[in-house]
Amino acid sequence: MRPADQGHVLFSQSDRALSRSESPCLNGARMEQNPPHWGAEPPVTCPRSRARGEPDGARSAPRRDPEGKTPLDMNDLSTANPVTPETADPAGPVRARLAIRGLVQGVGFRPFVFQLATQLGLAGWVANSPEGVFVEIEGPPARIRQFLLRLDPERPAHSCIQSLETTYLDPVGFHRFEIRPSNTQGERAALVLPDIATCPACLREVFDPQNRRHNYPFTNCTHCGPRYSILRALPYDRPNTSMAGFALCPACRAEYEDPRDRRFHAQPNACPLCGPHLELWRPDGSVIHTHHDALLEAARAVQAGAVVAVKSLGGFHLVVLAADVLAVHRLRERKGREAKPFALLFESIDQVRQVCAVTPLEDRLLRSAEAPIVLLRRHRGRSGGEAEVAQAVAPDNPCLGAMLPNTPLHHLLMAEVGGPVVATSGNRSDEPLCTDEREALDRLGGIADLFLVHNRPIVRHVDDSIVRVVLDRELVLRRARGYAPLPIAIRDPLPPVLAVGAHLKNTAALAHGRHVFLSQHIGDLETPAALAAFQRVVHDLPQLFNARPAFYAADAHPDYLSTQWAQASGRPVLAVQHHYAHTLACMAENDLDPPLLGVSWDGTGLGIDQTIWGGEFLRITAHGFERAGHLRCFCLPGGDKAAQEPRRAAIGLLHALLGDGAFANTNLASVAAFTPTELKGIRQMLERRVNTPTTSSAGRLFDAVASLVGLRQKAGFEGQAALDLEFALEDAQTDAAYPIHICQPTTLVSHAAPAPGAGRPPPGTIRDPSDTSNAPPPRFVLDWAPMIQSILDDLRLQAPVCEIAARFHNTLAEGILAAARFAGERRVVLSGGCFQNRCLLEQTVRRLRVEGFSPYWHQRVPTNDGGIALGQVMAAARARTKLKR
Repeated sequence: MRPADQGHVLFSQSDRALSRSESPCLNGARMEQNPPHWGAEPPVTCPRSRARGEPDGARSAPRRDPEGKTPLDMNDLSTANPVTPETADPAGPVRARLAIRGLVQGVGFRPFVFQLATQLGLAGWVANSPEGVFVEIEGPPARIRQFLLRLDPERPAHSCIQSLETTYLDPVGFHRFEIRPSNTQGERAALVLPDIATCPACLREVFDPQNRRHNYPFTNCTHCGPRYSILRALPYDRPNTSMAGFALCPACRAEYEDPRDRRFHAQPNACPLCGPHLELWRPDGSVIHTHHDALLEAARAVQAGAVVAVKSLGGFHLVVLAADVLAVHRLRERKGREAKPFALLFESIDQVRQVCAVTPLEDRLLRSAEAPIVLLRRHRGRSGGEAEVAQAVAPDNPCLGAMLPNTPLHHLLMAEVGGPVVATSGNRSDEPLCTDEREALDRLGGIADLFLVHNRPIVRHVDDSIVRVVLDRELVLRRARGYAPLPIAIRDPLPPVLAVGAHLKNTAALAHGRHVFLSQHIGDLETPAALAAFQRVVHDLPQLFNARPAFYAADAHPDYLSTQWAQASGRPVLAVQHHYAHTLACMAENDLDPPLLGVSWDGTGLGIDQTIWGGEFLRITAHGFERAGHLRCFCLPGGDKAAQEPRRAAIGLLHALLGDGAFANTNLASVAAFTPTELKGIRQMLERRVNTPTTSSAGRLFDAVASLVGLRQKAGFEGQAALDLEFALEDAQTDAAYPIHICQPTTLVSHAAPAPGAGRPPPGTIRDPSDTSNAPPPRFVLDWAPMIQSILDDLRLQAPVCEIAARFHNTLAEGILAAARFAGERRVVLSGGCFQNRCLLEQTVRRLRVEGFSPYWHQRVPTNDGGIALGQVMAAARARTKLKR
């Protein structure tokens, strides 16, 4: 499933472009970092995250040190300033942790932060470290939001923020704001910056007819441009990048060697005389035009309805005019992408606003240095105008994935095309992104009519990142360009482990010292090409950071290709239960220690009882985890096929509720979706327990309900039925919920059928001491039967689908609340793909807070399987600690 900041936008993009002098920003060709040792280190490192909305969080008990000090923290400075008491915010105080990188030392940045924080009445501290500047601020959410909104526009004139990550944590009770002594101790780790969107100064040059870089699509400086996608090895010097083959002309070399110039040591520095250039190719590889003429002709082709493959920063985009219905359908047909939404590239934020509603936080995300795809709600009942977008771009979807240009090439192309364009990944279905122009001719032949290419090699593929705003915070759904590979910092040293992630939405993670370097999004490991891309990443990541993992961490499911690769490596492999990894990833991001309750809801994961889990309540302890409870199980006729056919999940659910009576309900959409012959076969499968694995999956529960209410019987992509159910409640205005019960497991005895491929792990697998089949049985089952029966009653009464969908989401939130009460843990961690669903997450958090619980969820690391690798690393750290005992 897929799943506002309030305040004032202080500067438009053009305002910002005119408000800054071109101050020097030392790039730091060998930027190194030293993990901070005050309190807990920042758990997530992502660049340039702008102002957040207020987290509105419930407070938990203060930590051991209300001032946040550790033995390495020095005495109070004379600059410490008491905070004036004020009326408490209704939501209570919150704490935000910021990691700021760039030219932020020696330019008055700490005094600026001090003045801004004290002006706003915020408590906390600011300190330098070899990584940059670290800040913790605590106070009312609205004041923290103001701080974040003002930080970049008001920063010192000679400073430059290249990367800023913000993570919300529990308050600790700071009483004043202070400048703390610089931290200079600890190990040093290489820092690789992500690719950074075009800065205002470079953008001015590109569109200035008098500038020597006029219309040059590879313009960059130390403030912006490619980093991770062109880096071959550390240190980050030009000979170690794909720019090594482009010799600097005298003018560019003078810039590169002048410390007063903003291009001082800008490794990708180039101009039309010495840098890469564009070419427009036919599908046979013959050249039509070069340089700016190639871009102009490509733009004309897009306007005329052609599909153009554009070589961008980290791979190819397939581009068509968004208003051209025939062109969009042509792209869908050629790419084999029947219904999955396409991402859109807009020329400007004003153009985005013609099509979608944009909150201040969404505005800042769109215009941030990460420049991700942001999921926005499209306007309803408004004509498209000049920014018209065909319905076929995102069929039956009230949201659109929008992004703004992130390179000069995109800016120039959009200036010529005018209207918004589809800019979807340049690949075939289930394949990785194309990065090489010759490879693109082969793999994208038959899809693209023309190829706009360039001669700067792409070292590693980097997809566009995807972000959604939920609960006034950023929820990163796909972590790639702009975010990867900045590290997630952990308090304690980690074992030297490489985590290989899950099967879907795969990422890898490398533990190095106190940092976890999470790779860019790799994707679903469904094809040989996808597996090859995965293998490149898991070889590349340790080499890039000069690390030698002693062992691997992998999913416990033996059929996952990532797990099989790890097993075949010959190195020791730690098998980590899937939902345990989900929970640990969220704990790491939120800097949490056990005990607590983890709610891990997704589509599938192999359980320690060898059945398919997916609706789990895990009690995390200091020594491991217990399966405290789970959603009531049901059978999936056809196994994996049920993930593509929601009607199968519905039949399995009905059979668990009604037995053979399920097949008599021919008036139900789920039953009517089968032919009599198909129903007979499925009935036999269920009766004989053949190819009908047992599952507790929340994802399949969503599928089943979407099928029952007639929204979707066959899915075109993963999670489509659940999306339909989320979108169906658009017009519903109700807090009503269906009944749902907490039961003892003995009252719902079922003969659990193992998952396909389940069995004993291969020899050489390290057994995680906290992941064992000898654990005590679950204490409770969350029984959906009363809810499903009520839904069937509503269907007979012809209740509106929107009301049924709303009550369904409300019921699940009430079920999680009931489970939290039963488990007796006040802190509740929410993780797994189901919490991409905005309604489910918001309603669950709201209900937990009202009842005095402290909920936590993902912010900078994907809640879906893209975060599994981080959890696997944390499982390895916990396993090592326990083994030492």
